[in-house]
Amino acid sequence: MSDEIWIVDDDRGVRFVLAAALRDAGLAVREFDAADAVRAALRKSRPALLLTDVRMPGESGLALLQELQAQGVGPVIVMSAYTDVATTAAAYRAGAADYLAKPFDLDHAVATVRRALVGDAPAEAPAAPAAAPTHALLGESVPMREVFRLIGRVAASNLNVLVTGETGTGKELVARALHEESARRAQPFVALNTAAIPSELLESELFGHEAGAFTGAQRRVAGRFEQAEGGTLFLDEIGDMPLILQTRLLRVLAGGEFYRVGGRELIRCDVRIVAATHQDLDARVAAGQFRADLKHRLDVVRIHLPALRERRGDIPRLAAHFLAAAARELKLPPKRFAKAALKALAQRDFPGNVRELENLCRRLAVIAPGAEILPADLGAQAPPAGGGDWTDALRAWATQALADGEVDIHTRAREALDRVLLEAALAAHGGHRQHAAAALGVGRNTLTRKLGTSRTRKR
Repeated sequence: MSDEIWIVDDDRGVRFVLAAALRDAGLAVREFDAADAVRAALRKSRPALLLTDVRMPGESGLALLQELQAQGVGPVIVMSAYTDVATTAAAYRAGAADYLAKPFDLDHAVATVRRALVGDAPAEAPAAPAAAPTHALLGESVPMREVFRLIGRVAASNLNVLVTGETGTGKELVARALHEESARRAQPFVALNTAAIPSELLESELFGHEAGAFTGAQRRVAGRFEQAEGGTLFLDEIGDMPLILQTRLLRVLAGGEFYRVGGRELIRCDVRIVAATHQDLDARVAAGQFRADLKHRLDVVRIHLPALRERRGDIPRLAAHFLAAAARELKLPPKRFAKAALKALAQRDFPGNVRELENLCRRLAVIAPGAEILPADLGAQAPPAGGGDWTDALRAWATQALADGEVDIHTRAREALDRVLLEAALAAHGGHRQHAAAALGVGRNTLTRKLGTSRTRKR
């Protein structure tokens, strides 16, 4: 084995700058532009470490990685500009020592190489990666690339994971990706929102109950732990779990066994736990509202999902995806966003995060009048997260309009109010006009007439 670092990438510019950085760090480097050239070089020597791109003409970097692992060549670091959950997880499953998302910081790349050089080589070649599933997690921003890297690195393990982030950021999607990229993918994925179940019923939901365990329990019912046997149990809003149930959950996590409510049979379980919360668990522990020992059991690996306002560059891609998905689901003609509309979306704060953006796109798929969605179709910006009366915004607008000498202020305000109410009611009732009209307290004919007037004026 040589002490050289081999770089495999069809992009000469990437090879040049990375090789220069590694040589400046005192490392010997050899460059290759294709997998075939590496294969020929392996007949004479082996590298101390190899970095390979994923997408190259001919053989892919992942296929080369599998071949190198089978021959005991490594460690191998995978590089790619196409960072997503499936590609990242496939690289780690195939035995990658680490993953570098392009464009990468050169200092970080050198540190990653040094770390891999002192790491332990895998004891045996891993199994070939399974066909990669399609994940709903989307994003190309730096924070999301780190999320994808963590998912790819952790998915193959059985470690418990705590997913944190604001409401609507997609914490369950992370849990599903962890399950689908793990060896448990053929077993059940079971989700439970612990905040949505009354505390007196939550114990039975988790652990099941025997017939006669309480009033109305007429037969044995399996709980979520039994339903998730061999697979993954996702516990959403874990921060809201009552303290007494935290104690029972801790015992299951510590011993891997439990009793059904009212039962005497000890049940053993093999379940991976992925928990999620939008709350600060450290603060809840300090306040005595959450057990510190349970937090340590759940928070083995933490994955934090950024708020949508922290990755505004992902908004255009997400919006286009959600709009197309809504059109397919609702069997509607496809629509597209005008560039100005995407720019306006990217400037919004979206306190409800990705879920709020998805709901907006579903609404636009139903009610936007044209094939191209314009800024005027987006409706009013939601009120600030801190609250406030919507009439304050209206008063500020009217004051400014009067100061600017604008005319027909009352007509324009009334039309805007009608449009926003109609859009919200239709979206809330899946486009069903009669139900939307009933919710607004107007007749269906009135709603139809106002909707037609609104669309005509927009054109």
